[in-house]
Amino acid sequence: MQPTAMQRRQGGTAISAMMTGPTVVLLALGCARTVAAEMAVGRIQTVCGPLPPAKLGRTLTHEHILVDFIGADRVSPDRYDPDEVFRVMLPYLQNLKAAGIDSLIECTPNYLGRDPVLLRRLSLASGVNLVTNTGLYKDPYLPGWAREASAEAIAAKWIAEAEHGIGPEGIKPGFIKIAVNEGELSDIQRKIVRAAAVTSKATGLVIASHTTQGVSALQALDILEGVGAPASRFVWVHADAEPDAALRFRAAERGAWLSYDGIREGNAAEKAPLVLEALRRCPEQLLISQDAGWYHVGEPHGGDIAPFDWLPARFVPMLVAAGATQEQIEQVLVSNAARAFTIRKADG
Repeated sequence: MQPTAMQRRQGGTAISAMMTGPTVVLLALGCARTVAAEMAVGRIQTVCGPLPPAKLGRTLTHEHILVDFIGADRVSPDRYDPDEVFRVMLPYLQNLKAAGIDSLIECTPNYLGRDPVLLRRLSLASGVNLVTNTGLYKDPYLPGWAREASAEAIAAKWIAEAEHGIGPEGIKPGFIKIAVNEGELSDIQRKIVRAAAVTSKATGLVIASHTTQGVSALQALDILEGVGAPASRFVWVHADAEPDAALRFRAAERGAWLSYDGIREGNAAEKAPLVLEALRRCPEQLLISQDAGWYHVGEPHGGDIAPFDWLPARFVPMLVAAGATQEQIEQVLVSNAARAFTIRKADG
């Protein structure tokens, strides 16, 4: 059994070395060689094509451009005007780029408003790298076919998208987005997690799982282990929503990524200490974002849209003022994001 990132850090000599451009920030001598090897192989799959991991830059790892909660049986591109969405959302991405963020992981899954063609238009116009996904959300936003299909049949659809692209345009996903229920995993969400694990094992894509409670996160990791997919392929989205720190760090100890992505202006004072604690305990496995945006289909002009640039412009200085180093900020936004979403050679 290979040691987890936390164990490597605890056993190594802590260093702090910030590097720019195509290099990475390393905070633990014991894992430096491993991180360098990981960054030297694989790719980031953006909506505009593959990207070397070292070119991803500063990244927000959980945001949305457009979402439609009308339901899987009614969702359709006909429900919105893509030209209007483009006009509304482009300035938000331009402001994000001006705030120093290079890339955005777009987490809207299929049947909830995923639109890779729109994302590609916005990426080309804004200069922000955008990454879309394969996968499905949770009840009640699952299509009927997914209720009847086996985990392996669902995985086959996702693997096909990973290998051949989405729709006639062939835009490839860069990760798997799923969601699970709160508490003990329901049968259908166990099936979705298994499908994601099978897909990850076959393709090398990381799984970003909307998971608000530790019990379901740990059960999901059990499913990955049973399939033979490493825990490092699991991003616990909304880990900061779990109040029990022991559960959060138990998942990190197993090798999962902790995504603290419910950070907003109204709760920043509460979230900052959580981020600082994670920087102390598992800096190599932390991601931060804000789950912001988005153009809400069905509301006039997309409704009330939360700016993407608030986190780099306001929250990052708050962290630095509270004691975080610039090296730690760069590690989370640059090297951690790149390592988490790098597609490496699939398992045999």
